Amino acid sequence: MARLLSLLAFSSLLVAARAKSLGVVHTEGGFVEGTSKKIGIISPDYIDIFKGIPFAAPTKVLEKPERHPGWSGTLQTTEYKPRCMQATLLQNDVLGSLDCLYLNIWVPQSRSSVSTNLPVMVWIYGGGFLLGGGQGGNFFDNYLYDGEELALRGNVIVVTFNYRVGPLGFLSTGDANVPGNYGLWDQHMAIAWVKRNIAAFGGAPDNITIFGESAGAASVSLQTLTPYNVGLIRRAISQSGVGLCPWAIQREPLMWAKQLASHVGCPVDDTAALANCLRNTDPKAITLGYQLALTNLDYPLVYYLAYSPVIDGDFIPDEPRNLFGNAQNVDYMAGVNNMDGHLFAGIDVPNINRPLQRVIPEDVHNLVQGLTLPKGTAALDIAYDLYTDIWGENPDQEMVKKTVVDLETDYIFLVPTQEALALHFMNAKAARTYSYLFSHPTRMPVYPGWVGADHADDLQYIFGKPFVNTLAYRPQDRDVSEAMMAYWSNFAATGDPNNGNSKVPTPWLNYTTLNGQYLEITKRITNKSMKQDLRSPYVRFWVTTYRSLPNA
Repeated sequence: MARLLSLLAFSSLLVAARAKSLGVVHTEGGFVEGTSKKIGIISPDYIDIFKGIPFAAPTKVLEKPERHPGWSGTLQTTEYKPRCMQATLLQNDVLGSLDCLYLNIWVPQSRSSVSTNLPVMVWIYGGGFLLGGGQGGNFFDNYLYDGEELALRGNVIVVTFNYRVGPLGFLSTGDANVPGNYGLWDQHMAIAWVKRNIAAFGGAPDNITIFGESAGAASVSLQTLTPYNVGLIRRAISQSGVGLCPWAIQREPLMWAKQLASHVGCPVDDTAALANCLRNTDPKAITLGYQLALTNLDYPLVYYLAYSPVIDGDFIPDEPRNLFGNAQNVDYMAGVNNMDGHLFAGIDVPNINRPLQRVIPEDVHNLVQGLTLPKGTAALDIAYDLYTDIWGENPDQEMVKKTVVDLETDYIFLVPTQEALALHFMNAKAARTYSYLFSHPTRMPVYPGWVGADHADDLQYIFGKPFVNTLAYRPQDRDVSEAMMAYWSNFAATGDPNNGNSKVPTPWLNYTTLNGQYLEITKRITNKSMKQDLRSPYVRFWVTTYRSLPNA
């Protein structure tokens, strides 16, 4: 009898152990099996990880993605797949593959049973629409976009995926021969795959949040604005980018297409012939046919981001600012880093990062002239006076250099984001709107001490790196990371960053156009972190005054 009881107890332990893992999962393409990971000893957590699930077939050059035909047997999904083909950082070779449309899933499990009906957070990476991958950069096996910490701490399913970038993802002739937006179609296919399949992994198909940074954030915005995603997405988070950013829509796609076609020896006078030639050209040559210049620029860097989404009359049927009705039922959170423009400013005005070198008023004047180029002298004079008004008679170098960063931050990121928040709020029905400013200073030791949160500085915190690489971070960094993961995952779960699985430092009030409420995220978040009217004089200039001026 005692032996029988022991066997029953042992069997129940085996069942409990198995219950903490999904095991083999059936998807529309076939069976997949990932890995089950135990974290901790005394009171362990469990997480199921699936890497490299195909959500579409291998891509064809300058063609929309197609459904995957499926597979037989059980697919072992334990390793990341190659990213989509892109130029290396030195732009002298390529990495990645045409067979690249794969996604990765992290599923937290309870200690007693398999999780069900969990909120789902789908990540879209940035990289200027030119580079990036679903796993992010890595140092050995430490990948930037590893979803483990966010999944466990927020009790959410995290999904990351690849999409095409560069010319293969966004080249367009501006007509039906090469309509473009292939990278956006890839993203849409991944989101739709998650909608159809995530229930098998314990996710809630009706509670999907897409979130992303930079080009990924603009993609998030555009995915909420396209009619193709109405009903697929419940919530969205844009970190440092929206569909209204000047770099988010390419206004001269044919010019860039002809330039690349000429470089690889394709005809340029007929778009049908150009398209046919490119589709029969080595995709490596196409990828390397565009080189992003970073020195000796005639205009600000933002103008050189050649391959990005286009208004194609289909996926993006109209100007993005006219499409917010499609997002009327999508809860939306958006924000920027307080020195998001520093990355661009360091290229346009290199002396801002050289302590012994000065930035003179002429440098600032030239930058303003470049950013206001479409409107000419009238815009230049008003903008220069507005941004230098705080200088006084004898401004110190820190103030002058910060002005350069403010200019780039406002034009490239902050002002379009504030406009997008206002348009979302004005078009929303039951959906809520939230705004933030991330101000935790950069950890980059090569930058001057006055530099705040640079572009992409927020990524390490939202993916919990201070808890993974504990020796590389301070307690204050863990506080920032814990707060961000709590707000983000609560928002994904309930549409309210204050309510959910995680405790937050202070209530985050929703945005309205009346007061422009926003949360400033720093190392110490209190009730004083809720503020209003983010840089409103500068927002008014760019949205109202600047736009009303005639084109030069």
